[in-house]
Amino acid sequence: MRQDDHVTDFRATAPDAPGPAASGLGGALSDVAAMRAQYRAEGIAEADFPADPVEQFGHWFAAAAAEAAADDGVIREPNAMVVSTADADGRPSSRTVLLKGYDARGFVFYTNYESRKARDIDANPHVSLLFPWHPMARQVIVAGTAERIGRDETVRYFRGRPHGSQLGAWASAQSSVIASRDELDAAYAELAARYPEGEQVPAPPNWGGYRVTPLTVEFWQGRTNRLHDRLVYSRATPDAPWVLRRLSP
Repeated sequence: MRQDDHVTDFRATAPDAPGPAASGLGGALSDVAAMRAQYRAEGIAEADFPADPVEQFGHWFAAAAAEAAADDGVIREPNAMVVSTADADGRPSSRTVLLKGYDARGFVFYTNYESRKARDIDANPHVSLLFPWHPMARQVIVAGTAERIGRDETVRYFRGRPHGSQLGAWASAQSSVIASRDELDAAYAELAARYPEGEQVPAPPNWGGYRVTPLTVEFWQGRTNRLHDRLVYSRATPDAPWVLRRLSP
């Protein structure tokens, strides 16, 4: 079997011991403790991985996209990723955003430059990206540094967004406190009247992309008995060659 094929069987095991009835806090905690699935999947081997992690990411991303496109596919958005940042004091925060491009230079996403994650990145450019493809018992974890992309690249992407998403980028002062949902809806309605469907909406000046240049890329494949496969590419600097190593689960 090729390394980008997979066979996954999620099987919930029985609780180690009967817990109290599922009522009240005690029952709920007991139920959570009993939740587990056994990952029955083919392993991954160093010999099957290419020299560049972005190429390997492309293989796994294509497999996840194919799973999402299948009639019974259970992956909803293969490009959904958790972006974790930390502020200048080291306080972390995470949120799910959508990957909008990747190549040898890194991984691109877009946001409001006044949002919490953007403020974090401005103070501390070290970020982590997590692609949680649970139905395939796979994860990809990227760690690197983020920087703003060029304005021309942002504008090209913005013009390709759906009209409603373009208006939404203007309507939302992301991460700021608002009095009510009505305030947000009113701002959107005003913009919709100003820029009706079919009229070009300018890209907001405080909105754009970040590119994460990777320094480590981990490929995680779930295996039985929690003895998962973890293959990690790492390099000391963006210009250094990649080294592939296996980590203990």
